[in-house]
Amino acid sequence: LDIPASKTALLTNTNRNTVNRLYNLLREYVVSLGLTEQEKFTGEVEIDESYFGAKRVRGKKGRGAKGKTPVIGLLKRQGKVFTKVVNNCSKAELMPVIRGKVIEEDSLIYTDG
Repeated sequence: LDIPASKTALLTNTNRNTVNRLYNLLREYVVSLGLTEQEKFTGEVEIDESYFGAKRVRGKKGRGAKGKTPVIGLLKRQGKVFTKVVNNCSKAELMPVIRGKVIEEDSLIYTDG
């Protein structure tokens, strides 16, 4: 539902730090599931990149912003999601991830690029 930890803490009458710890445990669990999943995607697959991290504090926006972590996400329509933290969102960095996770000859890939 995309509810921030502070609001979840109020709704559940729990300390915000406890909710943050639980959110982080859930995130780590989701990542561990993704790392153990070896199945490749086929069919319709959506691919996009995003940047996560602190809010911008003066300076460049978007791709060049400092302190942001680039992440690639692959979504099999009506199926599973795969995410991976990458060093940057260059073609040289993203293509091996895509080729390792998608069976290209059996897939239709949607992206913004």
